[in-house]
Amino acid sequence: MTINDAAELHRTWAARFNAKDLDGMVALAEVDSVFVPQPGVVVGGDGVRTAEQQFLSIGLPITLTVRRVIVSGDIALLISDWSLKGKGADGSDVNMSGTTADVARRGREGWKYVIDNPFGTI
Repeated sequence: MTINDAAELHRTWAARFNAKDLDGMVALAEVDSVFVPQPGVVVGGDGVRTAEQQFLSIGLPITLTVRRVIVSGDIALLISDWSLKGKGADGSDVNMSGTTADVARRGREGWKYVIDNPFGTI
């Protein structure tokens, strides 16, 4: 599936997250992209897949609300609020939320993440 509208990138990622489609989530990022799984930690390569798997392993669906999409040529800044709330896979109470500030680039394969930063900080 090619994302032709930058505003659909976050919604597509959230749908794949909720479907537990790790391969689909990873496919939305450029090969050399980076992911910020927690403030101060930046991972690339196989670390992106590992970090996204850790989020999936919490076992809860994500709620994501797109706040703003700013496009300049082939670059976009995507800002959304997200939350994971409920009983996690291990039975513990989970109440995680944040504001993501991600950078995407339009290429031959449509819009893809370059920087996926769910906490909005580096």
